[in-house]
Amino acid sequence: MRSDALKVTVMAGSKMSLPLAAVVLLCVLLAGPALGGPEMDPYKILGVTRSASQAEIKKVYKRLAKEWHPDKNRNPGAEDMFIKITKSYEILSSEDKRANFDRYGQTDDTQPYGNGRYGHRHDSFYFDESFFNFPFNSKNHRDFADSKYTLHFNQYVSDVVPESYKRPYLIKITSDWCFSCIHIEPVWKEVVQEMESLGVGIGVVDVGYERRLANHLGAHRTPSILGVINGKVTFFHYAVAKEHLRQFVEDLLPQRLVERVTDKNDLQFLNSWHELNKPHVLLFDQVPAVPLLYKLTAFAYKDYLQFGYVDQGLSETANLQKQFNINTYAPTMLVFKENIDKPADIIQAKGMKKQIIDEFMANNKFLLAPRLVNQKLFDELCPVKQFHRRRKYCVLLITGDEETFSFGNQAFLSFASTNTKEVVRFAYVYQRLQQPLCDILMQNKDSAQSPPQVVILERRNAAGKALFKPVTAWNGSEEDKQRLLEELERLQKDPSILIHDAMLPELNNEFASMFIIRWIYASYDYLSEVIDDILHNNWREMMPLLSLIFSALFILFGTVVIQAFSDSSEDKQTKPKAKDGTKAENGSSGSGTTSSRPPKKNFVEVTELTDITYMSNLVKLRPGHMNIVLVLTDASKNILLSKFAKEVYSFTGSLTLHFSFLNIDKHSEWMSTLLEYAQDTMQIDADEDDGGNRKIDYTGYVLALNGHKKYLCLFKPVYTGEDLDSKSSEDEGGTSGGRSRSSSRDDHPPRKSNRSRSISTLQIHHKLDRLGLWMERLMEGTLPRYYIPAWPGLEKITPSK
Repeated sequence: MRSDALKVTVMAGSKMSLPLAAVVLLCVLLAGPALGGPEMDPYKILGVTRSASQAEIKKVYKRLAKEWHPDKNRNPGAEDMFIKITKSYEILSSEDKRANFDRYGQTDDTQPYGNGRYGHRHDSFYFDESFFNFPFNSKNHRDFADSKYTLHFNQYVSDVVPESYKRPYLIKITSDWCFSCIHIEPVWKEVVQEMESLGVGIGVVDVGYERRLANHLGAHRTPSILGVINGKVTFFHYAVAKEHLRQFVEDLLPQRLVERVTDKNDLQFLNSWHELNKPHVLLFDQVPAVPLLYKLTAFAYKDYLQFGYVDQGLSETANLQKQFNINTYAPTMLVFKENIDKPADIIQAKGMKKQIIDEFMANNKFLLAPRLVNQKLFDELCPVKQFHRRRKYCVLLITGDEETFSFGNQAFLSFASTNTKEVVRFAYVYQRLQQPLCDILMQNKDSAQSPPQVVILERRNAAGKALFKPVTAWNGSEEDKQRLLEELERLQKDPSILIHDAMLPELNNEFASMFIIRWIYASYDYLSEVIDDILHNNWREMMPLLSLIFSALFILFGTVVIQAFSDSSEDKQTKPKAKDGTKAENGSSGSGTTSSRPPKKNFVEVTELTDITYMSNLVKLRPGHMNIVLVLTDASKNILLSKFAKEVYSFTGSLTLHFSFLNIDKHSEWMSTLLEYAQDTMQIDADEDDGGNRKIDYTGYVLALNGHKKYLCLFKPVYTGEDLDSKSSEDEGGTSGGRSRSSSRDDHPPRKSNRSRSISTLQIHHKLDRLGLWMERLMEGTLPRYYIPAWPGLEKITPSK
């Protein structure tokens, strides 16, 4: 109805005077909310009546949330439905919001309501999306099929990260009702169309639906654009323009992918095939810069091929163009294998497409007779037999790298170059570097005196089983070539001539010595990333590193100042205080962590979280303040409170932290109800609960609750104590007294029960061993946050005891 009224106004505006049209338009806008009705009806979405109780609403919500959760429901509309269900429960679970909806039909608590008629009309004025035609990032208005590129957490881990080692990914972080996302949409669309055709992976992460993935990527604002390559995330910091994004993708690639080749270094480049054990690719083109498509291709095939680029516009490349008769009007790509004077394959086209280049590279990934340098290459050259018609045979020359073997090696390469059968692959191996494999395949076990030998083999399974037959001792003579040719012809007619079988060992990685070089390159990339983050003020991602640096400087500077300016009188005053009581000792030595603010007291104030203190300590907590809540039971209360005080003592100087404990025996349902709101946490614990059909023990859990922003951080206890049998007598001193006293009262209980009780006591004591480290991460802001729609009422939970 609203859209029809707007259309009438616009049509009539052409005939009205300008002031009258403005008045009519303003009246229609002000009357819009009254004509439109509510956006959603939470009662209809949850399927409950208006008289439904809170228990009924909660029961229906839990059932619908499990049914429509996006991780369990693959329906395309599951995400939208899940958001509506959560929003509806947030409205109906709050008495104020529910009363507001029942009276005025408003689902947004930011819209005021009351008796003031004019104030209500004025404050309800808003910009309608249909009137201004803004392409908001909602499901119904996603531009150019953003859903095609939507990423989920599991998809990112299982697909994107492994593929990023072959091609870079460009990922956009967006959210619903993101006004800034509207401005970058046209540029993003144009860049996606270009980059996807070049082979760049594209992804879109909606923070509203995939907050877990956004936190994993370190994206804390929308819109954001980032790149992923080799599993590493890099953020885009410049203005969103097509040229900037293209340069960003190019900068993601390693700098040593393509070598510039001229008349001076062409022989050095092509002759390195023997050392690198790879074919070499040369691209001739007129542009001075290496095309991005060629760089992406070099990155995808970097493990198989070596790439070079020749700029045809330079005078230093004239001899190369003349030598290979290169056409200057179209890009030309040559592949060189063992023969550097003549290319093994060539393609030439004005508009080279990615599909054509990929096919060209796939057909030329290996030399005519490559050297087996690792197990990966062996698996690809000599694959395991799958079907009878797909048998692959490997002709393997076992030789050496000394000068005396060069003639035989060249003769073997010459024989391999005449091979036209796809089922036969030729390769050679150095006996000195792959001794275990050669000892099995060679008839003569005396490796020091063994001459070169040719072996035909067929692999049968991935475990290493193979059939083989030694053919001849190889010295490169014509008789050796003829004998090998006859054996290959017999093999084609009768595969049973492979009479020997063996389990082949895994090949040694001959390039493992290059680890130091790779480590230097990785260190250089890491330092470059750190410097880039500092220059672009990416403080949130740099916060852990900066915190570590400043903490170290603070400790160093503080130590020097204290030692230089402390006087003897202060030393005399601190000694009696250290002996004053056990509280100060426990507080100062109980935690191995430090805080930016020293404690002001020699004790920790820990209050119990009950229905009386619940509102003041959590729900109405001031902005910026947090309540650290320890979950315990009656049996573990004394042990956990003592350990808790030691671990958090160094953080009591912060005025924004409050410390409490919750007795799970009195409020057994509050913890599970709270974690149900935080869907990520509920999913983590649900597997443990369903798998063992037992109730989860929340003893020793610690919650950091932000009452104002409605989120929590969770500490799950991990037992880090040593085995009881390895405990020293000093550690067991605390339990030996209790054991002797109990035995004096009753001599009948066996020692096993006392021992199990002491083990349980130690385990409870060690549940909070890592709490100090967790508190440090909490203060740094690096812990994951789980947002909830509303705090559950503590007084409404029925006590379990």
